[in-house]
Amino acid sequence: MQYRRMPIEIESPEEMGYGSIECNLSESSIWDGRLGNWSKDLDPLILCYGEHRGSSQLRELIGASCGDVGATDVLVVPGAAAALFIVNSSLLEANSSLLVMRPNYATNISTPRLLRCSMKYLDLKFEDRFELDLDEVAASLTSETRLVSITYPHNPTGAVLSEAKLRALIELVERRKCYLLVDETYRDLHRGTGAPLAATLSNNAISVSSLSKAYGLPGIRMGWIVCRNRELQELFLAAKEQIFICNSVVDEEIARRVLSEREKLLPEIRLRIDENYRIVFDWMVNHEHLEWIPPQGGVVSLPRMRAELAVNSVKFYEQLMDKYSTYVGPGHWFELSDRYFRLGYGWEGKEKLAAGLKNITSALRESLE
Repeated sequence: MQYRRMPIEIESPEEMGYGSIECNLSESSIWDGRLGNWSKDLDPLILCYGEHRGSSQLRELIGASCGDVGATDVLVVPGAAAALFIVNSSLLEANSSLLVMRPNYATNISTPRLLRCSMKYLDLKFEDRFELDLDEVAASLTSETRLVSITYPHNPTGAVLSEAKLRALIELVERRKCYLLVDETYRDLHRGTGAPLAATLSNNAISVSSLSKAYGLPGIRMGWIVCRNRELQELFLAAKEQIFICNSVVDEEIARRVLSEREKLLPEIRLRIDENYRIVFDWMVNHEHLEWIPPQGGVVSLPRMRAELAVNSVKFYEQLMDKYSTYVGPGHWFELSDRYFRLGYGWEGKEKLAAGLKNITSALRESLE
């Protein structure tokens, strides 16, 4: 396989060096957690091979957080990226076909390309409020379609999928006897009531999530696959064993401790996210240079420069970083024009968020042609 680095990773803040960025509005997660909050009394932990499916206690906690899900329906893996790789590489090959939404988290597109399967894109449009078109899905499904891949709450737009649409989509894949992969990494950051976990609605549905985005723990690589299809779970387990064998038992123990306090942690996380969202919302209201579809979940949004705006986008990003030390995710990370950019509002505190927004406005004004 010919691996190629993705622009979103080449240009990521961690590759550039966090110290070079004063206002980091490119991040797609909440603020990073600290090990000291979760590492007390780890000394007795035996550094053995762990249970290949993930520790039973951790799988039970994940299942409880997902609704009507048992531990046997959960496979714990090193991060959502690993989960997505396992699902895609297990189900797709050169003679199979994939329907995948775009824009999307880069791995959801790059991995299938690596596998050289046939791909058709479900392109979400600003003019349609980034809504998934079920008629387009139905028309695009063929006898070769093996997998339909979506992400909700959506990265990078923050759009969500209603329960009615999710059920209708599941009906479509069941009728075609293919599978639905739902990247639900931001599930715990819905604004309002979200749809049920996709995997609870059908044996043809596969749900993926992690502790990286909603809990600010990307430094422990903890993600999971939820699926009630026993045959698929064994397939995914086989893939995991060939790549990783098992997870880090240290990471699993920290994850267990975090999820044990989930009901205590989430209200505080959501409150801070809501406060930051209000800052961005107030800034975007009647913005002279930008427009957006307000996000309904997660911690990211996708503003775009107004069509009538004559702006040098290359100069904008250079000014924003070089002069104002502020960083956003340019549209090319998501195979879009750089007149779009991903704006994250969960990672920085309120003061730096407000300062970064002000810097964006200044850099736009200085980049007009």
